[in-house]
Amino acid sequence: MITARHFPLLLSFSLLLLSLRLSLATSPPQQDPETPIARFQKYLRFNTAHPNPNYTAPVSFLTSLAQSLGLKTQTLEFIPNKPTLLITWQGSNPSLPSLLFNSHLDSVPAEPSKWTHPPFSATLTPEGKIFARGAQDDKCIAIQYLEAIRNLKARNFVPTRTLHISFVPDEEIGGIDGADKFVKSKEFKDLDVGFVLDEGQASVNDEFRVFYADRSPWNLIIKAKGVPGHGSRMYDNGAMENLMDSIEVINRFRDSQFDIVKAGKASNSEVISVNPVFLKAGIPSPTGFVMNMQPSEAEAGFDLRLPPTADPDLVKKRIAEEWAPAVRNMTYEIIEKGPLRDYMGRPLMTATDDSNPWWSVFKQAIAAAGGKLAKPEILRSTTDARFMRQLGIPTFGFSPMTNTPVLSHDHNEFLKDTIFLKGIEVYEHIIHALSSFEEAN
Repeated sequence: MITARHFPLLLSFSLLLLSLRLSLATSPPQQDPETPIARFQKYLRFNTAHPNPNYTAPVSFLTSLAQSLGLKTQTLEFIPNKPTLLITWQGSNPSLPSLLFNSHLDSVPAEPSKWTHPPFSATLTPEGKIFARGAQDDKCIAIQYLEAIRNLKARNFVPTRTLHISFVPDEEIGGIDGADKFVKSKEFKDLDVGFVLDEGQASVNDEFRVFYADRSPWNLIIKAKGVPGHGSRMYDNGAMENLMDSIEVINRFRDSQFDIVKAGKASNSEVISVNPVFLKAGIPSPTGFVMNMQPSEAEAGFDLRLPPTADPDLVKKRIAEEWAPAVRNMTYEIIEKGPLRDYMGRPLMTATDDSNPWWSVFKQAIAAAGGKLAKPEILRSTTDARFMRQLGIPTFGFSPMTNTPVLSHDHNEFLKDTIFLKGIEVYEHIIHALSSFEEAN
């Protein structure tokens, strides 16, 4: 029999149930640790951001994951503490050139205060968004490769060609100690790679994007010298005057390239971009700078991106004669951050026509997965793919993310769970098709 003295207890119990229901309704959905999403989240939680990426833990995780699928693993270390993990699925005909699917271990830094969720929490929201640094760039494809193999193995599929998966360090800082060292190694040569897939970018519509080339980055530093003088004087060939003249000339060239893009005659990635990134001049004082003295030196830095169709010799000629002419007491330094030509002197581009048999097989695989390909593009930035293309190996950049905002290097980078899972299915079709293709040698 319930009496008045029981009411406080019943009320407390009711409030407890209500609180529990509200907590369950608002908490992010919990994942079974044995699902593809859960494994993706675990990989995302390793902090591999520069300047101090943790490579040891994710390599151990990926090695364990691969070995659980019966795949061969090998850890290579061309530079101390910068491992390259190589995973191999042996084909039935190892005499055929192999396939290589590449992904990088590292990521760019994140500013936690600018994020809705902590950048290495891999938070899964009720809407299905997985927030993490690297969710798009490019830890998604790393797990998708392995999950696709898991599903193919479950259907007893055996590849004809051998498939290798590489997880390389330092892509985000140029790849010199990562993919560059890897492709120049004996271990890479022994793989006899005939075709490579590397990372791409998200697509904001329902078409998958594919990239047949990257732009190559150059760092340009221009220095100007001149006679110092009183701030009130006007005279020729001062350091600041010469540098400002150069900046005006460079800006006119930049505008001419941008006008081509705005007119719809080329995409951003098909022109030469040049953007100022720093300006250093002036004589420091305890309160800032000396304001009544013109400095004898001034310096500016620019980020140049050259498409493979650009002639690097003509760009260098323009820099020497127009942007930093010696007759105006100017010097310059070009730091080329990667190759523009392959070992035969050809532009670093992979054909997307019938001359490349891999292209037809790749297109058919996307169609079989129910997808559509957008017009092939030049990537406006740079990836490790350029090192493979330099060897003359056909290489495409591809990440199966449709209807997704491009958030690489941005705050609140995320990928929806449904898009991630669809990507696994897409890679199943790609691996099946490419590894069964015997004609291209």
